[in-house]
Parts: sequence; C-alpha cells; structure tokens
Amino acid sequence: MVAVVGAAKHAAVRAIGADEVVARDAELPAALAAVGIEEVDVVADVVAGPSYGDLLQVLAPLGRYVVAGAIAGPMVETDLRTIYLRQLTLFGSSFGTHEDFAAVVDLVDRGAFRPLVAARYPLAELAAAQQHFESKDFVGKLVVEP
Repeated sequence: MVAVVGAAKHAAVRAIGADEVVARDAELPAALAAVGIEEVDVVADVVAGPSYGDLLQVLAPLGRYVVAGAIAGPMVETDLRTIYLRQLTLFGSSFGTHEDFAAVVDLVDRGAFRPLVAARYPLAELAAAQQHFESKDFVGKLVVEP
C-alpha cells in the first residue's frame, strides 16, 4: 500500500502499515516512480482538490478511484479522455450501505477492528477540536464526545 500524505505524517503512516509513503506536495507520477511504482489499481482519496488529476494519471487501465472527502477542495478538473480511454471506474462513498456501517460497528464492538483515533474531546472543548482539525497534523480521527 502506498500512502500520499503531508511530510509531518510520514512516520505515523508507515507505523500503521504503509509500504511506501509519498509526500502530498510531490509530483505524484515521478514520486511513485522513484519508489518503483509506475501505476496503481485503486486510489482511495479523502482529500481531492488539486491532486485529483495526478491520482487519476497513476491509475492503471481498468483502475478504480474512490473518493470519500474533499478537504483540499470539492471542485476538480479532469480530462475525460483519461477516464474513458483507460476505462477507469469512479466511486463516491460516504459510509457504504447501512448494512456495511452496521457490520463495521459490530466488528468494533467485538474488538476485531479498532478505529484509529488521534484524539478525543468533550463537547465543551469543541473549539479546541476544531483547531486541532485545522492543524492537519494528526493521523486518524478526532472524536467529539457529547
């Protein structure tokens, strides 16, 4: 698995299992080539924004692109020929089906899966949680507890 993240997150992302880590601000095709990767089969993107086009460019023919967020910007531009000539499939995902979500909750309840939580905040500290979120210096989820 290859992760594309900001420089401050490289060590943490390697620690949770990434085989290769590429800097988010790097020229993606060249950065992947530098670690011996020419193309990938699947891209899971929670950032979008300016990196969208580069992510499509590194997808192999018949590759799949899944978007589940747009914190770097919801508006993207692409050359549609990239999609149809390489027969790419694009998916949008927020949480899957209700059944998928229930299955994940069950896995968590049984201890078979542990979500990656970067920090927890009581609701009274919502402003601090928002500041932490804006810092983008964490790996995982920030949890606000009512």
